[in-house]
Amino acid sequence: MAIYDTLGTTYARTRRPDPRIAAQIRTALGNTTDVINVGAGTGSYEPPRTVLAVEPSQVMITQRPPDSAPAVQAVAERLPLRDDAADAVMALLTIHHWTDPAAGIAELRRVARRRIVVLTWDQDVFRERFWLVREYLPAAAALDDTRAIPIDRLAELLGGARQEPVPVPHDCSDGFGAAYWRRPHAYLDPQVRAGISMFTQAGEERIAPGLRRLADDLAAGRWHTRHSGLLGLDTIDVGYRLLVADL
Repeated sequence: MAIYDTLGTTYARTRRPDPRIAAQIRTALGNTTDVINVGAGTGSYEPPRTVLAVEPSQVMITQRPPDSAPAVQAVAERLPLRDDAADAVMALLTIHHWTDPAAGIAELRRVARRRIVVLTWDQDVFRERFWLVREYLPAAAALDDTRAIPIDRLAELLGGARQEPVPVPHDCSDGFGAAYWRRPHAYLDPQVRAGISMFTQAGEERIAPGLRRLADDLAAGRWHTRHSGLLGLDTIDVGYRLLVADL
């Protein structure tokens, strides 16, 4: 069973594409003529020129909008596609779920004619800059240590890729891990956590003590005192990165 058959049941409600991140992805795709989305989930950030979505979870596929690109149930490591099948291939916040990232990247390179765009994160930066994992959820950080692929390694597997920071807006509409960096109460909401793999895969038992401390700090005003410098920021860089590889 695919991970998102359980994780993704409420995904379409909490993981709506953010227009600012969408614009950055569109720019990275450039003037490519057709796009395949690998690890596509519910279809967030797919440009109109997307011709196919590849997704292992049927639960996620059934949440795709009716007018989205056709989807095939398959895994990145074995794409059911011919060589050079599309001008561009994108893979957004998905590589950390692959069983064999090197094989999956090799498949992206086989299928793409011109460009590959990957959205991921730099775990070293994430651990250091994101208050939630640094101060409250070391167990979740430890999980991400095991599944995050080092940025330089990914760039190497892609045959050389440029890196672009992806700032997270304070009102980000896509509820991924650090989306609520200026809205800390959101992390106490089980529905929000249900759409973030960092929480669901770490398990409630491991994260509950940190969430209780967060709730206490919010109630007492300690979080706002300690992080007052964040409250005037519009965006923050906590390590999310676009890797863009030209073939």
